[in-house]
Amino acid sequence: MTDPRIAELRDRVRSFVREEVIPAERELAGGAEPTDELRRRLQQAAASAGLLSPTAPKRWGGLGLSVSEQAVVLMEAGYSLLGPLALNCAAPDEGNMHLMHKVASPEQQERYLAPLARAEVRSCFAMTEPSPGAGSDPSMLRTSAHWDGEAWVINGRKWFITGADGAAWAICMARTPEHGDSPAGATMFLVDADNPGMQVVRHIDSLDRGFVGGHCEVQFTDCRVGPEAVLGEVGKGFAYAQVRLAPARLTHCMRWLGLAQRAQDMALDRVTEREAFGSRLADLGMAQQMLADNEIDLAASRALIAQAAWLLDRGERASAESSIAKAFVAEAVGRIVDRAVQLHGALGVSHDLPLALFLREVRPFRIYDGASEVHRMSIAQRAVRRRTAARSPQ
Repeated sequence: MTDPRIAELRDRVRSFVREEVIPAERELAGGAEPTDELRRRLQQAAASAGLLSPTAPKRWGGLGLSVSEQAVVLMEAGYSLLGPLALNCAAPDEGNMHLMHKVASPEQQERYLAPLARAEVRSCFAMTEPSPGAGSDPSMLRTSAHWDGEAWVINGRKWFITGADGAAWAICMARTPEHGDSPAGATMFLVDADNPGMQVVRHIDSLDRGFVGGHCEVQFTDCRVGPEAVLGEVGKGFAYAQVRLAPARLTHCMRWLGLAQRAQDMALDRVTEREAFGSRLADLGMAQQMLADNEIDLAASRALIAQAAWLLDRGERASAESSIAKAFVAEAVGRIVDRAVQLHGALGVSHDLPLALFLREVRPFRIYDGASEVHRMSIAQRAVRRRTAARSPQ
């Protein structure tokens, strides 16, 4: 049973998204990216409604929701492509806020986290690299940083860095050698956008365009940052990536499931209004099967998200559960939207409705935050380890 406080917040988000946010989707016509002006306008409206930054800590002006509470609110926000942006709980800022809250120093939180939670700035997370660099396999990280006696010097190329154009700062992952008592490994650095050693090279023309600042290629060339730019400790970047990963992939699932619910609602409206072959579409068996399969996918997705959220709220890593949720939900959302398009017929692939836009936007989710195949590999490996341990003699 949903806490009355969260139920009231859910209802307010639901009304806000339908009344304020969905009408703004017309500004995405023709595949246009949302602009910073649109972002500021929607976020100001969300702030006035008391809905800004539901995942950010209260100390920094957020609503401080638990992961389970976030699931309720972010699904409602995700009912519109622009809902998470409006509430300041979209990627990559939402994941960066979580990481900064867990890892950053008090000084870094004041300088970087506080304005991000207030939606005064945007940020980006510079991890992914062009081949043969880091992608699904982070151990292939090629961007490097070394200490020259006065500063850290970062060199490397990143790509598909969401929101990089116009971001106030980046979290850059780079490989570092041994440094004092710190082992060789990976380190996260906070790099301000005005650093002359960091340059946004280009926008990558991609299938999905629902992000302010696009997906960008970013070059680090002799990018100098002081010791205060190290996020956490030197050499612990991969461990910190795990701190960000499970909650961030789960909030992705929450947001996209909201969009899938909207697609299903549109399909239900369509089949009860449209008649063909002497009856409503809703009375035809093949249409009923698609509707039922959507309901099953929605219910299963909600349950998997809820389980992983509950474990995270208990302080557990929930790596396996979040992997299972991500692999299933990413594919379920695609199925749901695709069936909704099919039930609308030619109207579904037209831009008279937003379904074609939804289909384009949700497809990359099977790749981002770990491709489905990578998650299946880790899920299978965990299952084998569990079974092997259970069969070992005590």
